[in-house]
Amino acid sequence: MTFLPEDGERGVAPALALYSILGFWLFYAIWASLRAIAVGIDGQIEIVLRRAVVTIIGIVVTWIFYLALRRFDRKPLGIRIVAGFALAAPFALAMAGANYYMYNIYDPVGVLALGDGDVAKYASEHRFILFQFVEDGSNRYFFLSAWAALYLALSYASEALRTERRAARLERAAQQAELRSLRYQVNPHFLFNTLNSLSTLVMRNQPDEAERMIMSLSNFYRTSLTGDPLDDVPLEEEVHLQKLYLDIEAVRFPDRLRTIIDIPPDLLDACVPGLILQPLVENAIKYGVSRTTKPVEIHITARADGDRMHICVTDNGDKAPTPDDAGSGIGLANVRDRLAARFGDQGAIVYGPRDGGGFAVLVTLPIIRRGC
Repeated sequence: MTFLPEDGERGVAPALALYSILGFWLFYAIWASLRAIAVGIDGQIEIVLRRAVVTIIGIVVTWIFYLALRRFDRKPLGIRIVAGFALAAPFALAMAGANYYMYNIYDPVGVLALGDGDVAKYASEHRFILFQFVEDGSNRYFFLSAWAALYLALSYASEALRTERRAARLERAAQQAELRSLRYQVNPHFLFNTLNSLSTLVMRNQPDEAERMIMSLSNFYRTSLTGDPLDDVPLEEEVHLQKLYLDIEAVRFPDRLRTIIDIPPDLLDACVPGLILQPLVENAIKYGVSRTTKPVEIHITARADGDRMHICVTDNGDKAPTPDDAGSGIGLANVRDRLAARFGDQGAIVYGPRDGGGFAVLVTLPIIRRGC
């Protein structure tokens, strides 16, 4: 049972309206009974039974009143307010009539303990009867007006909740679209560089190395494209993907590329965005390994710090990327934007040259062990 209408509906959900009606009439029944006891009216059992009947009739009448108000749910607020207070009048008269019948026409002697002469006297006094009917009708009108005001307040609150929920859905959809876009930026950039390397091997007449690179590239894409780009992956799987990528680059730099991976076992099941390390490792290859003739070590490490995890990718190459390098900041900006879209303020990236040469990138994100 839901208290919030569906997105295509407006107004108050039937379940919530029913509960509000039952609450109003339960309050009326308890208050009227306590007042009768305080005044000391005789025949309480009989009065309680008749009040129960009046209460049931009131619930039915108020429910019909609710169905009438729902016809104005798509109207402007001003019209709905006027409709609520205007429609309350005929329904209040209907309840006053039911109340008058139960207490003044249906066996009045049993309830009021009046004599036959008194009954005839009151029955002949039309002014008294009219006054009593109008007074009870006024009380019912204010009762129904109060419920109508509650209905309008609940209706406004429901619309506000629906609007908030719709906005949250749109924001989530926009965030997912941004994450997909950023995630898909990684593959074309990586594929372009890899095809260039493959072309170089072919031109150098190195078919064995080219075949190894093609197989490694196939394994890499088979693994990286199997999941949803919005899904997180275990850090162990992300590191495995980077090993596949490094196998590709090892064909290009068999004597220069060295890799050291140091991940504590208790962090291997932590969730990270898919291919979040790819631009970092690719930068290390592009600016650390390819620009030197000496062996270069690429370190991929991770450590826990409370409820956060720090992943660091470093190299000890001779040169680090500079602002003048074309495209040097694209991969890092991609990682920064993905972290911001996925984790907000809890995700961050810091990078810069290392003392003694090389480049270091530190990624910080919350430790999440479920949902990937």
